[in-house]
Amino acid sequence: MGEPLKTFVGGAEVDVPNSIPAIRDTLPEERREEFDRAINEAGVHEIQAVMRHWMLEAVPDPEAERILDRLAQDEAERRSVA
Repeated sequence: MGEPLKTFVGGAEVDVPNSIPAIRDTLPEERREEFDRAINEAGVHEIQAVMRHWMLEAVPDPEAERILDRLAQDEAERRSVA
C-alpha cells in the first residue's frame, strides 16, 4: 500500500485514504455496506471511478457537499419536468 494521499479541507491538510480497507474504515458505519456493494460490483473499467467517489466521501468537505447537494436538486428538478 502506498502512503495516504493529501488534500486540504477548510485550509487544513488531511489524509485521504487510498486503499479499499482504508476507505472502508474511514466511512461511517451506516455507509460501509453500500461501499462494499459498490466495490464488489465494480468492473475493471469502473473500479478507479468507484474508489475516487468513495475516497472523496471518506474525507468530508462541507463546500463540496453543498455543491453536490445543489447538483442533486437540479437533477431531481430536471427529471420531474421531463
